[in-house]
Amino acid sequence: MDLSFLRGLGRRRRLAAGVAVALAGAVLTAPATAAGAAAPAVNVTVNARAGLGTVPDTAYGLNQAVWDGNMNTEASADLLGAAGVRMMRYPGGSYGDGFHWQTGTVSGGGYVAPGTGFDAFMGTVGAIGAQAMIIANYGSGTPQEAADWVRYANLTKGYGVKYWEIGNEVFGNGHYGAEWELDYHDGKDPATYANNVVQYARAMKAADPTIKIGAVVTDPGNWPDGVVATGDSAAWNQTVLSIAGPYIDFVIMHYYPNHTTAADVLQQVKLLPGELDQVRRQIDQYAGPRGPGIGIALTETASNYQSDTQVGGLFAADVYFAALENGVFTVDYWDTRNGMGEISTAPDGTTSYGDGGLLSSGNCNGDNVCEPPLNTPFAPYFALKMLSRVALPGDTLVRAGSDNELVSVHAARNTDGGLSVELVNQDPGTAYTVRLGYDGWTPSGATPTVHTFGSGDTSITTSRQGTASTQVIPPYSIVTVKLTPSSANPVDTALTAPGDPAAGEVTASTATISWQRSTGGDVTRYAVYQQFGTNSVLLGESTSTSFTARNLVPGTAYTLNVLAVGQKGHPSTPSKPVSFVTGTPRDSTCAVTYTVATGWGSGFVANISLTNTGPSPITGWTLAFSFPAATESLSDSTWNAGFAEDGRHVVVTPTASNTYLAPHGGNTLSFGFVGDQTGANPPPASFTLNGTVCATTYSY
Repeated sequence: MDLSFLRGLGRRRRLAAGVAVALAGAVLTAPATAAGAAAPAVNVTVNARAGLGTVPDTAYGLNQAVWDGNMNTEASADLLGAAGVRMMRYPGGSYGDGFHWQTGTVSGGGYVAPGTGFDAFMGTVGAIGAQAMIIANYGSGTPQEAADWVRYANLTKGYGVKYWEIGNEVFGNGHYGAEWELDYHDGKDPATYANNVVQYARAMKAADPTIKIGAVVTDPGNWPDGVVATGDSAAWNQTVLSIAGPYIDFVIMHYYPNHTTAADVLQQVKLLPGELDQVRRQIDQYAGPRGPGIGIALTETASNYQSDTQVGGLFAADVYFAALENGVFTVDYWDTRNGMGEISTAPDGTTSYGDGGLLSSGNCNGDNVCEPPLNTPFAPYFALKMLSRVALPGDTLVRAGSDNELVSVHAARNTDGGLSVELVNQDPGTAYTVRLGYDGWTPSGATPTVHTFGSGDTSITTSRQGTASTQVIPPYSIVTVKLTPSSANPVDTALTAPGDPAAGEVTASTATISWQRSTGGDVTRYAVYQQFGTNSVLLGESTSTSFTARNLVPGTAYTLNVLAVGQKGHPSTPSKPVSFVTGTPRDSTCAVTYTVATGWGSGFVANISLTNTGPSPITGWTLAFSFPAATESLSDSTWNAGFAEDGRHVVVTPTASNTYLAPHGGNTLSFGFVGDQTGANPPPASFTLNGTVCATTYSY
């Protein structure tokens, strides 16, 4: 496998300003809408009943790097505060695995700018009212050094730093072949890292038991996720979570999607929800009893293609909400200032300086080509600033979607009863007429307030325009539509959303959902809805704080929301979602074990074992299953059985030598395949043998 792109990526994100990866490829082009011609129509639906969780106060974050001598200036604080930044990560990517906080030096060399020490950083954090995410030095540090940092930060100085990562991208330490991360430990394997995380967590929590500890995981569908290296018993995530799970509070994931063009990197954000869902399942499966309470932090992300242009702005506008809608508690952009790289031209004709920062560093290259003046905001800065126009901490994200893959949509129910819709037009040459529809919420007839950041803009413009049902969005733009509710269909803003729904007693056909009582008014009942994309169906109602859903389909994923209904019949905002997968029948007459043996980011090896546990022999059989995600499929490599694929549905039939299944588990047949993947590769939820749903176990 060619891993040169990984090495380049590591350097670009982590070393001193001015280093960049050369990115090439064709760009998406489209004819501009002719003057006077009607813009093509896009249909958008917002489902206000389908809650996706409340925006936390840590949601909107970014990285600060100690090579940036301007990181703690008054201008920085003013700009980042105005952008709504509420989480700041320090000391900067892979520098975290070499940085010694007491001396302000980096093992192995590396520039540390004056005025970037920990106390100065915390001064900026306090000035903008943010929180800190600190990378404890794993690569060249010790648990004692990290514990001393915690003690100094929270006991000596009273900074109250809550979130601490143990290392940066530690899997890049050479264990899997690519080496960009500093790691002086004798063992580079995941078990060594996990056992050391336990030691770090114990020492650091002994200094301050209130802190939260994070451990590094890999991103499903991206190298080295799923790789089982020589001498390892399992892949990185399974190993780290199994050992360190009882001692950590969150996991750390980085998201830099692969790309060949601007269009490609923007479209790949659609894969992120599946990847986050797979991480969530891995946590729940391997981290032990504390698994459901372990959070996910996306502590680095940015477009890897022309990130300082509108491409990067569109990516940022999309990726923050895509992550937050799927359970992440912070998204931290890479980074504030990164320095000039290779010059290129973006699809909208603007110049990319190859700079990965939100703000210009004011650099010039050897050809006397210069960036804009120091602190000039790049497009991602305005995308970040736009986030708070959509949703503030405490607002509820709700499901929304469009029928055009080039227009992504995100929406939030605001605490004042209003609703905000973000429209991201990824088409560089076409304006669209957006037709907005709403489920579970009715807008007033007032002309909406609309915030727009378009291609080439240097600020966000605000005006009253269009209607609640129709808006025209320019090419390559981020548009936020602010709506007020109709008085004929009011929302009870006094009632809080039901709290923390959880699924218990999940069987093949039933699940009991429980939640915390809604407050702020008299509740007459609770309504439980099932999400079907941008539609919701009422499953039932309850006058207590629990509900048992019945007649569910075995081996099927469900996502539900709970709404409280007040005395006047007005609903609250929806609870955060609760998701679960129904089991397979314990008393089935067949059993299947599905094992993912290894992976390499773009593919995986799956082994299947099949047993007839019933009283009658089976001669000739058909095993059927479906891939849960469109990102996975069969390759041409299979063994010990015939595999036929129709979309996501797969049918397996025997070879001449393994048609017989003895009764009562008398024999077990084994077969498998190599799968292709372009993102997550979740396991099939169920298998059927000759139409019977089998009891299924997983090793994943």
